[in-house]
Amino acid sequence: MTESPSQFLLDEDRSLGHLLYGLMCAFPLFLLPVVLGLLINFSQRHIAPLSLMGSHLRWQRHSSFGLLLLIALGYWTGPLWLSLSFFAFGVIWFSYRIFKGWLNLTDGVPM
Repeated sequence: MTESPSQFLLDEDRSLGHLLYGLMCAFPLFLLPVVLGLLINFSQRHIAPLSLMGSHLRWQRHSSFGLLLLIALGYWTGPLWLSLSFFAFGVIWFSYRIFKGWLNLTDGVPM
């Protein structure tokens, strides 16, 4: 009897993904949990990129880099209203990506 790819995705351990999404949720704490999660994420290069966890790790990396980029843009932008707009957009966008990714990981759907 052979196993289907969807059965393999259901059997994969998702605890690392849940830990990293939890760290990402704590981003208001001076971004330290995001940076720690990013370091843990980069240490997991041995995970196959086409697996469920591989797709979520890639999603988390792109989310973290996007947040850091938007915060840097907000910091270096001159007018206060534009700077605050970058910060607000970054927080809303990052929160959306955390919740979407975490819900898909819980359901076993790759990103």
